[in-house]
Amino acid sequence: MKGSTRREFLRNTGSLGAMALVGAAMGPATAWADPMGLPVGIQLYTVRGVIEKDTPGTLKQLHDIGYREVETAGFGKYSAKEFGQLIKDAGLSCPSAHLQLNGPEYGQVFDDAHALGVTYATSSTLSAWAPKPHTAMTHGWPKLGLDDFKRLAAKMNDVGTKAKAAGLQYAYHNHDLEFQKMPDGSYGYDVLLNETDHALVKFEIDCGWMVVGGASPVEYMKKHPGRFRMIHVKDFKAMPQAGKRPEGSELGAGFINYKPIFAEGRLAGIQHAFAEQEGPYTKPEMESAKIDYAYLHSMS
Repeated sequence: MKGSTRREFLRNTGSLGAMALVGAAMGPATAWADPMGLPVGIQLYTVRGVIEKDTPGTLKQLHDIGYREVETAGFGKYSAKEFGQLIKDAGLSCPSAHLQLNGPEYGQVFDDAHALGVTYATSSTLSAWAPKPHTAMTHGWPKLGLDDFKRLAAKMNDVGTKAKAAGLQYAYHNHDLEFQKMPDGSYGYDVLLNETDHALVKFEIDCGWMVVGGASPVEYMKKHPGRFRMIHVKDFKAMPQAGKRPEGSELGAGFINYKPIFAEGRLAGIQHAFAEQEGPYTKPEMESAKIDYAYLHSMS
């Protein structure tokens, strides 16, 4: 069921009975078993230390924990084809890959995406802008203006066009960089949404970074139906002081309330949800991955 159709159906009926009907249509095993009725996924950056040492073993452990989808962030010592086979051997699927899409041509990068079997060729920031000398920095990001975000949007449209020609869907992943205020009071993220082609450019909301940036994943999903296909489920210990980088935490140990985000994501047609954790880690990475899975699996 398409996101907009489901949204209209559930909101027009406004009843638990309607939700039950949708759940029945999806099947008893998948209805609301995990957040948004989706397989639990993980961005492999979360286990970046251990996966470099033992890629096959780490992927198998993730499957044993309960994860069923992964999103890549590099291939280590393997080729994309080899890495994709290791993912399959572990019983996992890989619907999205974070790729270096700085162009101007992306032939080999898109070949790697196909070797992995992904649907989404995903990136963040790109290289449409570069900080000038003495540029003001916030959380390690340069201060950007309206023209910078317009230039980034144009680059995203170019990547999206070429991804479509290669049989892939481009998706853009945010940090808190995109929530710098523009002269009219809007966010840079709004420029990216408004000046990119709806069919060519989809978005993956990093919910943790969006909230740290001062914005609401729920409100963005409501305001821009059909633009968001994936989310990163990330938590932070506390809202950082101005100019300070936040410290990551296991899911459920931070300050971000995911219940309304998952409820809206279900209506908005989110297709994939990946746990991701920032440092500094206070527990071994695989132990954190177990905690993150338990949190997501409990959010039925």
